[in-house]
Amino acid sequence: MPDTVNGAITDSVTQVNTKVLGDVPATAMGNLMMSTSQALGIAAQNLTTGQQQANVMWQAATVQGINALMNTGEAVTGKVSGNIIAGR
Repeated sequence: MPDTVNGAITDSVTQVNTKVLGDVPATAMGNLMMSTSQALGIAAQNLTTGQQQANVMWQAATVQGINALMNTGEAVTGKVSGNIIAGR
């Protein structure tokens, strides 16, 4: 039995191996770009969520500050009115 292999078979195997080796850099770059774009997308979503939460916090702080000013005003008005009524 001869040990030789048909040339068409060896050429076919060589072409397949060459194609696989040629596709590797493109596949690697595609995977890198996909991972990078997903990471950037998640970072943008986290930034948006952080801004929304900060806006809610700022609104709550503003409301609390206004409430404190309004309550202080009423307390001062009440004290002054009490002093006037008492004749001081």
